[in-house]
Amino acid sequence: MSSLFPRPAGADPDRVALRFPGRSLTYGQLAAAAHPVAERLEKGARVAVWAVPTPQTAVAVVGALLAGAAVVPLNPKSGERELAHVIADSAPAAVLAAPGEALPGRLGALPRIDVTAEPANDDGAGAGTGAGAVWGLDTAYDPALPAFVVYTSGTTGPPKGAVLPRRAVAATLDALADVWAWTADDVLVHGLPLFHVHGLILGVLGPLRRGGELRHLGSFTPQAAGRELASGGTMLFGVPTMYHRLAQAAEEDGELAKALADTRLLVSGSAALPLHDHERIAAATGRRVIERYGMTETLMLCSPRVTPRTPASVPVGGPARPGTVGPPLPGVELRLIADDGAEISVYDGETIGEIQVRGDSLFTEYLNRPDATAAAFDGTRPGAWFRTGDMAVRDPDGYVRIVGRKATDLIKSGGYKIGAGEIENALLDHPGVREAAVTGEPDADLGERVVAWIVPADPRTPPPAEELAEHVAGQLAPHKRPRTVRYLDALPRNDMGKVTKRALNQALSGQASRHG
Repeated sequence: MSSLFPRPAGADPDRVALRFPGRSLTYGQLAAAAHPVAERLEKGARVAVWAVPTPQTAVAVVGALLAGAAVVPLNPKSGERELAHVIADSAPAAVLAAPGEALPGRLGALPRIDVTAEPANDDGAGAGTGAGAVWGLDTAYDPALPAFVVYTSGTTGPPKGAVLPRRAVAATLDALADVWAWTADDVLVHGLPLFHVHGLILGVLGPLRRGGELRHLGSFTPQAAGRELASGGTMLFGVPTMYHRLAQAAEEDGELAKALADTRLLVSGSAALPLHDHERIAAATGRRVIERYGMTETLMLCSPRVTPRTPASVPVGGPARPGTVGPPLPGVELRLIADDGAEISVYDGETIGEIQVRGDSLFTEYLNRPDATAAAFDGTRPGAWFRTGDMAVRDPDGYVRIVGRKATDLIKSGGYKIGAGEIENALLDHPGVREAAVTGEPDADLGERVVAWIVPADPRTPPPAEELAEHVAGQLAPHKRPRTVRYLDALPRNDMGKVTKRALNQALSGQASRHG
């Protein structure tokens, strides 16, 4: 039996737990607001949460978890077809949302539970029941009980619901607390969406499990992040798009640069942070961003270890290594598998293999998809390895460098295996390139050719394709140069800032100019 919230709110009910623009909740107030939600839900039920970035969303999730229910976070930007699929597939018993929040018609058939951020008895005492007692409602739940069903898109078909047990949530948050020296004294700042693992499980439950504080920005701006960091924030979570904007702003804003320099831990995730943004932040602040690696199905898998020194913490053993995600977290077993199915036993920083993992942080199944669940694992469960579909190399000291997705980022050209990520970083070093993505396309001679998708720094004078090819060949190797260059006004990205490479080939080929 286990608890997701081992630090009772009653131990310090007046301490701030959550801050959103215009509203903060102490631990006592959060417990008192979540308690009425928990009383209306049944253990083992699935409930949908309309996951807008507000304190009501956090209260709804905490209340559901206190009741032993499984949370299905709904992306407010989901299209009608995707939302209909998620609701039909997960069959939630109710939808939780703030009073007055307009919901799509697809949710109209579900019972609605209005969730407020106002405690039932706003004296911080847990609505007369004792905040500590309220907070401890989940202490007897089985670790295998589902905590979340998070929908994740694959390469084909509708999104699949990854069932994450309470054990996985606890394991990943405790492993991160270990390697990041994350304590109740930390104040986490972020402006991430709350329908995803990064913003919700790490970004909301992480501080609550430690007994610390979350300051959610509502919507991200470099200035808002800088204000919260300068006024006591110790940790910042973001995605590459956010760090790109921070890098630009910090070069001109000395106060923002100082706030970042004084922050204990800068963490980027959900996609690879380009090397040039690493360097720009380091130059402006003297600090390095660390990158961690994980997936919806696995939660967090890798991260550098940091020392607990304040204000500046650096990975043990020297400065952060841009382009790497550190070694596996405690409790995570990780291996690389070659194309022939053999395990790569010698880590030389060069040999590419698919990442396979196992451990307590993994999901249990894809909801209603036993075929997809079986196909995702190598071997018979329990003890089977999960096939991540991510390709990587591993250094002799165990650090992992992600090459990209097996389906979209590993290019087999002329007998070579080429990772898209290193070509993208080389292209971003060219002064005429603002954004870059690299994919592979069929080629009668090479098998696949390297294709570069470029957003020019100056659309009026894009760098010539031949110049870009020579630039990459000079930095990396001739066989890694782009054979085709396409110019775009912008790269397609999802809500987490990841470039959606399937959309490049499917939707943008017609409007991009092509040079071979």
